[in-house]
Amino acid sequence: MTLPDFQGQQPFGATPDPGARPAASIFDKATAFFGPDGDYQKVHDADLYPYFRAIEVNEGTTAVINGRETIMAGSNNYLGLTSDPRVREAAKAAVDKYGTGCTGSRFLNGTLDLHLELEARLATFLRKEACVLFSTGYMTNQGILQSLAGRGDVIFSDKDNHACILAGQQVSAAETVRYRHSDMAHLRTFLERISNDRPEAGKIIATDGVFSMSGTLAKVPELVALAEEFGAALYLDDAHAVGVIGDGGRGSASAFGLESRVDITTGTFSKSFSSLGGFAVGDETVMEYVRHTASTHIFSASMPPSAVATVLACLDILEAEPERLDRLAEISNYMREGFRNLGFDVWASETPIIPVVIGEMYRCFRFWKDLLEEGVFTNAVIPPAVPPGQSLMRTSYMATHTDEELDRVLSAFETVGLRHGIIAPGGTRGPAMDELPTNGTR
Repeated sequence: MTLPDFQGQQPFGATPDPGARPAASIFDKATAFFGPDGDYQKVHDADLYPYFRAIEVNEGTTAVINGRETIMAGSNNYLGLTSDPRVREAAKAAVDKYGTGCTGSRFLNGTLDLHLELEARLATFLRKEACVLFSTGYMTNQGILQSLAGRGDVIFSDKDNHACILAGQQVSAAETVRYRHSDMAHLRTFLERISNDRPEAGKIIATDGVFSMSGTLAKVPELVALAEEFGAALYLDDAHAVGVIGDGGRGSASAFGLESRVDITTGTFSKSFSSLGGFAVGDETVMEYVRHTASTHIFSASMPPSAVATVLACLDILEAEPERLDRLAEISNYMREGFRNLGFDVWASETPIIPVVIGEMYRCFRFWKDLLEEGVFTNAVIPPAVPPGQSLMRTSYMATHTDEELDRVLSAFETVGLRHGIIAPGGTRGPAMDELPTNGTR
């Protein structure tokens, strides 16, 4: 088989230089991507395409893919509640009572008593005055930044922020300044410049609370200090933090005891809460303003009743069974140590998100395929989601993973890692990694 040539880590599906030739059609880029010389076709021809794979049965820590049971080590189901009987029954009961959907926006006919109950519960749980629900986590960040940051304002954004924050920056009329990832000195430089040149500008610092590729925490204490020094609002996207870290699973600010000094916290229900939707919490005046001005809230159909009931059931379980968080932390520490002992680079992960660096993009696809054949499902992540030369397996874990399942994951990684030269016998870095930069601080 002829191996595909990815031409030095270009982003998957990247379009050719538009200056190379005039485009005859807006669809030329699609034709190039799907055509015989495009990345898509090359990877498919090599039977290495890792995306849009159908899961036939999903039982939480295991899934059936291609008719074969596989350990799921690539899900954001952190509390392991997607298959919990109590959660399933709550969703079914909501359908029986309310039907399958609301057929309208919250602004008009799409507000149920369940929505109001969940908003009140989340505000209390996260120790804020008020909460607003959105139809997805993506729409939450997009809508809030569009709502709050307008012409003359400035958004200070970490370069590793999730795409939904970037989308919010793009639809906002505000200026955006992107500082180097978790570089507080770089952020300070921008804050000082804007404060001196445009003291009237409204300022908001927006950052992931837990970064979704590296599994690292934002530097919340330093961010709080800078926000207060320069009169900026601090905005944390806790999609991968609420229900994962902090006091009772209350997120990244809670992990540092700083909930009261963060202005807005957002999150999603598609991870620890086993559902679909998003939320924001903050001061009541701010949340009411968002409720009436965020286009993604006003002009989108509201969360369906089954989704809301699912979140309420998960929140009940999270509050009643805090030992799930202890187990999740134990598992995360065990897997980080296990990977490092085998010789893998897992960056500086601090959460159940544990990246395993593979390096070159084609090798990453082959590694993913070999892992699947060993009975382990992970996520292959390539540029531009990660830096060139740092393609990786994004692994993530659930409180319900058994010790046996975890050991099988490590065993599969060892087998495939040795095969591809990512690691060497004795728990050391393998020869395939010698060409790559060491990155243990990302």
